[in-house]
Amino acid sequence: MSLTPVDKDASDDEGGARGDGNGTGRGRRRRRVLRWSATVLTLVILGGAGAGYLYYEHLNANIKSDDLNLGDAKDRAAKTQANAAGQTALNILLIGSDARDTAENQKLGGAKDTYGGLPLADVQMLLHVSADRSNMSVVSMPRDTLVDIPKCTDPDTKKTYAASTRSMTNESLGRGGPGCTVATWEKLTDIHIDHFMMIDFSGVVSMADAIGGVPVCVDANVYSHTSAGKGSGLKLEKGTHSIKGKQALQWLRTRYGFEDDTDLARAKAQHMYMNSMVRELRANAKLTNPNKLRKLAEAATEAITVDDGLDSITKMYDLATELQKVPTERITMTTMPNAYDTVQTGRVVPTEDAAKLFRLVREDIALDGKDEKKTTASPSPTVTDTAAADDRIAVQVHNSTRTGTLAPVVGRASAVTDVLKAKGFDEAVADTSAATSEETTVIRYPSADLQADALRVAKVLGVPTSQVKKSTDVSGVTLYVGGDWRSGTKYTASAKEDDDKTPESAQAMNGADDSQCMHVDPNYTW
Repeated sequence: MSLTPVDKDASDDEGGARGDGNGTGRGRRRRRVLRWSATVLTLVILGGAGAGYLYYEHLNANIKSDDLNLGDAKDRAAKTQANAAGQTALNILLIGSDARDTAENQKLGGAKDTYGGLPLADVQMLLHVSADRSNMSVVSMPRDTLVDIPKCTDPDTKKTYAASTRSMTNESLGRGGPGCTVATWEKLTDIHIDHFMMIDFSGVVSMADAIGGVPVCVDANVYSHTSAGKGSGLKLEKGTHSIKGKQALQWLRTRYGFEDDTDLARAKAQHMYMNSMVRELRANAKLTNPNKLRKLAEAATEAITVDDGLDSITKMYDLATELQKVPTERITMTTMPNAYDTVQTGRVVPTEDAAKLFRLVREDIALDGKDEKKTTASPSPTVTDTAAADDRIAVQVHNSTRTGTLAPVVGRASAVTDVLKAKGFDEAVADTSAATSEETTVIRYPSADLQADALRVAKVLGVPTSQVKKSTDVSGVTLYVGGDWRSGTKYTASAKEDDDKTPESAQAMNGADDSQCMHVDPNYTW
């Protein structure tokens, strides 16, 4: 099953429509952003490869940092909870921009009329590292995805950008910086993001040179060039080639020439490059040479921008150590399932499969399907108090039936409140605030003294105890009626058969698969 193609935007010079050019003079540091996330993995897999050389103190001065999240607190996802062993998953957003903010980036990126314009986050990849460090998942979001962008405030200029609905996700970067892109992801996915990493055009080239050649494959001669002068300029003969420097940048930017000439094909090529790079570095240990390692360290620290939680060599090395624990064969690359929007031509929206993919990441379920089988029965929670009488339990009911593709069910909170009242919960009230999105119905409570009350509500409604959660985001027992209970008076827990299987529409690619070869569009052969 293949993904719906993204629009072939005629104005896209391997990057997409540009901003209006009215950006402030603020943080050119912020404009030096990660264009192609592939090279970021170079840094994070250095653990065990002569990493001691990274501790040159002067490298710290090279690192640029920015605020992690610029959105309102109400839009932020709850922090990831530790597992039974006290381990916590890591979520890192890799952001790509088409910013032409320096002479070198302009030369590499083309589109001369866009110099100094607002950057667009044309490449966005969420890297999830499992709590036990046994596996890693990467989810790419197409640049033309329509999302709700939350209100963001620029930390430097203090300018506030109002929230917008059904906007292209790549516009988030120009609304205060990368922290707005992070906020947009959290609002859409409800996945807490711990860090971001960014790099620019010139950084990709310098780091690719420092790494050395990375093998890639095409199934025919390819020349990414249109009659109108569009294209990355990539020119390769059929077969496998070791690419680096400017040619690596061309590969990562190629849209015209691969498969159906869409951003989805470009994402696939990027995934292929990333996997190949990891295999090369781990199998051949190319960076044990001190000079090569120093060159890469210099290139990386000069090119990347990170959040404040990664603003030193020590912090970045600690992260590298964690990522190094993940076996190559447990790395899975995916693209967010999407479909054409019915209103805006050429734009796409997340599908139900996308919501499922995000849930798997939230719940730390490996996308390669190799997690140990979990027991079907949830362990009984330890309860330290007894529930009050049903007619004394205060329950707030919130409508969370909005999904990535469906509008919320009007009046749903009131309808379920009536169900509770009919069962004797006289103090149940409907929350009249705007509907939110919860894929699965959940009951949250703020403290241990209300746990028994929350579990009592769950028992009466038939909600599994695994969907009763402690949260400081609520002030009392709160029932969020999710997308799995859009109608009816009786809640039925969804059948879990194949429910934790990665959707085929995500086009999963395994990190150890060296048989991948990009299909060339016959219109771009030579």
